[in-house]
This record gives sequence, structure tokens and C-alpha cells, in this order.
Amino acid sequence: MKQFEEIFRDNASWVAAKLAHDPQYFDKLSRGQSPEILYIGCADSRVTAEDLMGAEPGEIFVHRNVANLVVATDNNINAVVQYAVEQLAVKHIVICGHYECGGVKASMQQSDLGQLNSWLQSIRDVYRIHRGELDAIHEHRERFDRLVELNVLEQCLNIVKIDHVQRAWYRTGFPQIHGWVFDVRTGRLIDLELKIEDEFESIRKIYDLGPID
Repeated sequence: MKQFEEIFRDNASWVAAKLAHDPQYFDKLSRGQSPEILYIGCADSRVTAEDLMGAEPGEIFVHRNVANLVVATDNNINAVVQYAVEQLAVKHIVICGHYECGGVKASMQQSDLGQLNSWLQSIRDVYRIHRGELDAIHEHRERFDRLVELNVLEQCLNIVKIDHVQRAWYRTGFPQIHGWVFDVRTGRLIDLELKIEDEFESIRKIYDLGPID
């Protein structure tokens, strides 16, 4: 692990490199942000949004938590989504999971994990909803990978249930919702090509709030 002194030295080197390339870089950065993408990913230290997307500071609005969950009672993510949709007017929301996710793996184990229990319940609910498909997969890693993908699907649907998102949908047709997986074994980003609008149609009668003023 890097020592803190090294971190600050690297920061100074990074600042110098940016200024050498563009003397106005930080002046421009300080004027505000206008990202078109809200990225919701896992807090795993191996999965840094800007790196895997090749993005620069200011291009992506990022929220990360354990196993990239969208939980209805989580004030943090609700605030992030509201700000992204209403203030930044993002055009896209990306839910990005990743293979070898520790949170998803923990949810597959029958063990008492203390404070994590209530958080991981959301992933266990995903398993319950898709139990038939998952139990039919006999190879453990394939089942693990599929649960990662299905968790992304369900979190995409959870995004659509949020009133701020539905309000924007009715007014502008945005944001569009995307489900991705990052393969830590290869470094590849995978678009699951989910049709979230079509998926939402099957549950619209339950979750659609109708036109919101």
C-alpha cells in the first residue's frame, strides 16, 4: 500500500502534468460540471469508473456502494439520483456491476454478516426472484456471474421506480437506463443490452406513478 507521503507526491506530479498540458486545466474544472452520465457502480477498489471508461474529471457523475445497489430507503442514492436528473439533467444512467463482486458473493453464502445483512438482503431478493434460472446453473462461477448480471437488471428497474426519474421520463424522455458489467478478468466492459423500458412495461401497473407535476 502507498504511504500517504507518496500519495501527496503523486498528486503534485499529477497537477504538474495537467498544467503542463493545459495551463488553464484547473480554472476550467472549477467552473462547474455538465456530465451526461450518472454512473452507479460498486465500491470495490478494483472498479474505478473513470479508469474503466477512459473518462476525464467532469465527464461522469459517480455514485458507488457495495454491489451497486439501488435501495428505495437509501437517502444517499436518492439524493444522488435527484441531483443528477433534476440539476445536472443527465441523459443516461448506467448501473455497472462486475464479476467477482464480493458483495454478490457474500449474498450467496448462508452466514450472519452483521450490519451487512440488511444491505445484502437486496441481492438475496434478486436471487429469490430469479431462483429457477439460477438454481438450474450447476457450475458455481457461472451462477455467480449470472447473479451479478441479474442484480444489474433489478437495480436498473429500481432506478425506474424512483419518482425523480419517472418525472423526467414524462417531461423529456430521458434519462435512458443502461446495464453494464465490468469483467475484472479481462478488463472489458460488457453492455448487457437490457431493454429497461420493455422490462418496466411488465410491472408498470405496480410502479408507474403516472404523470407527475
